[in-house]
Amino acid sequence: MKVYGSRVSYYTGKLEAYLRYKNIPYSLHGMPYEQADMLKEKVGSVQMPIVDREDGRWMSDSTPILLELEKEHPQSPILPDNPVIAFIAHLIEDYGDEWLWRSAMHYRWSFPYGRELLSNILVDEISTPVPMPRFIVRRMIRRRQIRFFTTRDGVNAGTRGHVEQGYINALKGMTSILEHRPFLLGDRPSLADFGMTAPMFRHFSQDPEPAEIMRTEAPLVYDWVARMWRAQSVPSGSFIDALDAPLTPLLREICETHLAQLAANGVAFSRNEKSFEMTVQGCRYTNLPISRYRVYCLEQLRKTFNALSPDHQSVIKQALPFEHAELLWSDQPIAKSDYNIDGHLPYGHAINVYGEGTP
Repeated sequence: MKVYGSRVSYYTGKLEAYLRYKNIPYSLHGMPYEQADMLKEKVGSVQMPIVDREDGRWMSDSTPILLELEKEHPQSPILPDNPVIAFIAHLIEDYGDEWLWRSAMHYRWSFPYGRELLSNILVDEISTPVPMPRFIVRRMIRRRQIRFFTTRDGVNAGTRGHVEQGYINALKGMTSILEHRPFLLGDRPSLADFGMTAPMFRHFSQDPEPAEIMRTEAPLVYDWVARMWRAQSVPSGSFIDALDAPLTPLLREICETHLAQLAANGVAFSRNEKSFEMTVQGCRYTNLPISRYRVYCLEQLRKTFNALSPDHQSVIKQALPFEHAELLWSDQPIAKSDYNIDGHLPYGHAINVYGEGTP
């Protein structure tokens, strides 16, 4: 299969790590932006990664891609058999996909050295040369990324400290786990690990500013990143059979941050508002873009929780005595995204989640 993406892309790295783990042959290609109309026809939007299969089908949206490929490659499954642990895998993956994005984009585009480096790389990856001097194209990329992926996403002088602390808290939460086992939920990679690979691999472990922090303050995470990239060599192992204390710091962080964001976004979406505000761990974010896709993410988490037995639900409730955790099981209705109601993903049209273009 052909994977269209970038060697510095958040979700492309997540997908590549999975394909390598499953020994699924693929080739990586730069995004063919000159064929944007064709890509929109195939998958609905121009966002990374996009998969062109040998049988003519096209796939998009990294999480549904992974779950679809699991059906075709059931060996070394990434979802634990234990329903409680499987739900936690979904929750951690969603946090890696949808909350840490803001911190990853901030560290990539708010610091001079990082944005110089990444704008150079991205210019080189453009499949069709732009008829402008290189320095102008790089400047256009930098300005666009800062505008869409930091400023518009609520990163400013008042929130910057909290955005950076979110990365530190993620490192601490992962370190708490990796002190006891090689992967987040056991002796082999789970969906949780691949979800956290998205920010931790191609962004935090490679971009200059966050990479230095990871190397010096969380070497176990730095080691885990490399382990995920060579995970096809991991011997068969087992997942944990019960939630344990090492998971607590990360689960607390997820509830206090990601679930707070999903709640505020969902309320604003239900009111058909154009933007929303939220207070997360005492930090106020304003004028944030509403995401229909994140409404869908909340729907999926609730659907997965509601499919559990009462006993399994009770275990999870006891393990998540944190602010905003009740969003997962509350009887209060939530906004309806009316997205993927026919179950077409990863085939067919996807939502343009963050805006077309580069990571």
